[in-house]
Amino acid sequence: MELDLDGAVVLVTGGVRGVGLGITRAFLSAGAVVVTCARRRAEVVGASFLECDVRDPDQVSRLVSGIVQDFGRLDVLVNNAGGAPFTLADGASPRFHRKVVELNLLAPLLVSQAANAVMRSQPSGGSIVNVSSISGRRPSPGTAAYGAAKAGLENLTASLAVEWAPHVRVNALAVGMVRTEQSHLHYGSDAGIAAVEKTVPLGRLATPEEVGACAVFLASPLASYVSGATLLVHGGGEAPAFLAVADTDGGSS
Repeated sequence: MELDLDGAVVLVTGGVRGVGLGITRAFLSAGAVVVTCARRRAEVVGASFLECDVRDPDQVSRLVSGIVQDFGRLDVLVNNAGGAPFTLADGASPRFHRKVVELNLLAPLLVSQAANAVMRSQPSGGSIVNVSSISGRRPSPGTAAYGAAKAGLENLTASLAVEWAPHVRVNALAVGMVRTEQSHLHYGSDAGIAAVEKTVPLGRLATPEEVGACAVFLASPLASYVSGATLLVHGGGEAPAFLAVADTDGGSS
């Protein structure tokens, strides 16, 4: 069995750079027809592009209806658009926090609602994959609202999987550290990135294409009985901090 999505119509929000670009390329490699969207035009070879601010209900409605008009259906939605700059919570404005939650939690709900309205009327149904983060599963200092929104996104995933079954499957990826064109903004110099990589059990950061492969799996027939799940894509996670400073060779807690 292969990850074959030949001819499937896929929407990847924010699928033009970073992790989103890796997801777009993975679906293209699986034979899918891919539409990407972002607020500013950016072309990806092999994919179609539509401008859209996924926080705006009217723009989202036009986006999804445009896809159906052009391609006749929508089989897969990947809610990838998101992110937040490093800002300590005590210095961030209410407006800042509101926008972070809006982009990372409310926008995926908005786009999912529009997609579900199409998918539930299709004989083959559809699949939604939400791109979450390990920041939603551990403390997220400097990106507190982002971490809280991603925790909410995982709960939203589980809830929608129950509400929209059996026609639409809804799953999520909890993504760890990924090497992208903006890695230096998060981890510093090449030496800093190398040091960060040593904290990962697999010894390196993920590539965007590896995240994309996991999204393709969840959207594919290979995951036909998987819904309401969050797949950890974090290279084994993070070793407990106390192990680096403890002066004992054994024991557990």
